[in-house]
Amino acid sequence: MTADNPSLRPWRDIERRKSRQIMVGDVPVGGDAPITVQTMTNTPTEDARATIDQIRRCEEAGVDIIRVSCPDEASTAALKQIVRAAKVPIVADIHFHYKRALEAADAGAACLRINPGNIGSEARVKEVVDAAKSNGCAIRIGVNAGSLERDLLEKYGEPCPEALVESALDHIKLLQDQDFHEYKVAVKASDVFLAVAAYMQLADAVDCPLHLGITEAGGLIGGTVKSAIGIGNLLWAGIGDTIRVSLSAEPEEEVRVGYEMLKTLGLRTRGVRIVSCPSCARQGFDVIRTVQALESRLQHINTPLSLSVLGCVVNGPGEARETDIGLTGGGKGKHMVYLSGVTDHTVESDAMLDHIVGLVEAKAAEIEAANAAAEPVAAE
Repeated sequence: MTADNPSLRPWRDIERRKSRQIMVGDVPVGGDAPITVQTMTNTPTEDARATIDQIRRCEEAGVDIIRVSCPDEASTAALKQIVRAAKVPIVADIHFHYKRALEAADAGAACLRINPGNIGSEARVKEVVDAAKSNGCAIRIGVNAGSLERDLLEKYGEPCPEALVESALDHIKLLQDQDFHEYKVAVKASDVFLAVAAYMQLADAVDCPLHLGITEAGGLIGGTVKSAIGIGNLLWAGIGDTIRVSLSAEPEEEVRVGYEMLKTLGLRTRGVRIVSCPSCARQGFDVIRTVQALESRLQHINTPLSLSVLGCVVNGPGEARETDIGLTGGGKGKHMVYLSGVTDHTVESDAMLDHIVGLVEAKAAEIEAANAAAEPVAAE
């Protein structure tokens, strides 16, 4: 449908900030690469089996890159098995002990999340950079308003955009002094205004990829709203090359929320985009329960397509014209189904849910077959 093609709607275009590209494992970040979706495991890393199982669930949700905390030697010892099992690049989260970074790089981490200024002397920074170079690791500089350096807090009096950016630039210099340039940067805060202002200042000051996030955002609902306002504002302004939605929820939920943000802005198109009404007394079926069931049963669909679910004929036909499949509530338990924006047939309430799931699965298979047929055949 034309509604799913932003290039046909110039007022929807987002001009992305031009950043240089780095590689995190086999995933490009920055430049003209798709904006990647990240999350972080919350299992004890030394429990490799539990961590791998959680990574699997995140992979099924579509995660592009996943971060694993490495606070001790037992964690980095397990990292080799975790990296080997994962289908996506692994970022090792290192805070203070530089040896954990060396061990993680040797274990196969695709990226090290560090603050170079927190890991000790220039000699130790050089050791970490040398390990990253030897193992093909990228580095993410992670500046956080909650752990700013003491001298910056004394200078500015409190966490502020200027302090976050100065911290980032100081850490960048430590890497550049070692002739290392495969890095991305985050300047996170739990305060939306502070984070957005810091990212906007940093975007003007550097050309490296930026990792977006509103840290400690909160629970599933509150954190989603907070993150959508902060990350969404930056993405809409063209800023950001990779995102992590930080929720007090399971990591796969962070991935789903991240994709919903990108789909809303037309920046990624993975899976089913559902347009649905909030429901009212006019509804011909239980819209809320139907949408909940459809969201659950369609999670396995990766193919980009759109589905509208409207309870009555007030806005239903109009929304259905703009989606691949549409459902509009009708009277006497019979509801209208639209295919490619055109009225096609009716379905009764009892069969409605299974019927719509079947139509979506069939449409996804049709799109995948068409895409496969359109792919150029490699020369023999």
